[in-house]
Amino acid sequence: MTRHIARRDVMRTGGGLLSALALDGCVGGPPRQAATLPPVRASMDRLIKITVCTRPFRADGPRLDVERIGDKTVVHNYGHGGSGWSLSWGSGTIAAGKAMATGVREVAVIGCGALGITSAILLQRAGAAVTIYAKDRPPQVRSSLATGLWTPDSRICLADRATPEFRKTWDAMRNTSFAAYQNYLGLPGDPVEWIDMYHLHGGPDRPPPLPASANPPKFADLQADVPDDRVYSHEELTGPANPFPGFKTSRNPAMMFNLIDYQHLLISDILSAGGRIEMREFHTPADFAGLAQKTLVNCTGYGARALMGDDSVIPVRGQLARLIPQPEVNYGLVHDYVSMVPRRDGLVVQAFGPDDGSGYGDPSTEPDRAEAEQAIATIASVFEPMTT
Repeated sequence: MTRHIARRDVMRTGGGLLSALALDGCVGGPPRQAATLPPVRASMDRLIKITVCTRPFRADGPRLDVERIGDKTVVHNYGHGGSGWSLSWGSGTIAAGKAMATGVREVAVIGCGALGITSAILLQRAGAAVTIYAKDRPPQVRSSLATGLWTPDSRICLADRATPEFRKTWDAMRNTSFAAYQNYLGLPGDPVEWIDMYHLHGGPDRPPPLPASANPPKFADLQADVPDDRVYSHEELTGPANPFPGFKTSRNPAMMFNLIDYQHLLISDILSAGGRIEMREFHTPADFAGLAQKTLVNCTGYGARALMGDDSVIPVRGQLARLIPQPEVNYGLVHDYVSMVPRRDGLVVQAFGPDDGSGYGDPSTEPDRAEAEQAIATIASVFEPMTT
């Protein structure tokens, strides 16, 4: 049976046993043996690092307007919450179009994260000579600290701000980005690939790694507007088709970005097309006056809060625990408010709490080791019976 589930309809789950059971066989023939899902080796002795990112959320959604600052035309492209990578090509298409509409053919891009590098490529494709100015470049940018999943409506705006006009813009960004990502499948390093995500429901209760929020914000669930989206269509697995027999299990396809390889590829594309990257820090919009270019695309993400004095940018803290890579693990897992994503540069484990409010308004970037330990233990609990 197949059913459509909104992104946030992830239920609590418990511990269980991973097993290799027979799948349904062909009619008139013997049952086929299911391939064993390799267990995740989730333990603190395999922890590589803990990283923290502040997602740049705006209640009204991304800022995509045009502003005149001194003698510069500034096209803004920031404030995508947890959907920066997912919407980058669509949002960059809008920003590049507005920049090219000024008639100039030398454009500056401010920022070298997800929105900056995709905007730069799209400007180059439109015929512009592009220079990126940034304080940092990948992998030091905040975008490098993302989970790496296709989540086009993750904390993109508040529910009461999702006007029909905004939904139309979001849908266009989503469709453009989705199509663009299909061009990166099958390339060396697997910058983009499809995986199966297993969602486990039931089992013994466990305390969530993150506490419930006192007054969680209500984010827009725009994915509900796309009922034919296979990415959010969950297939219920029963009987021998369920590799986690201790749970009620569902599965959905998920698009995953291996960000280290993906960012390296995009930077290489920019440079090979004649683009330049210059390390420069901007403290106020007045600093733009020192640039030779008359048209700028501002892709500074959370940095826009300080740079532009834009208090509408709200931090949403998110922490990742990175484990030693397991090339044999090619599936993701969601269990008891914790997710595991099998990135090639390390398994990514993240606690997301029992509601959407975790990390909202929290600008801290100090790693919380206790949170990481509990999240890793939650994933480990699924596989513990295999080793006892």
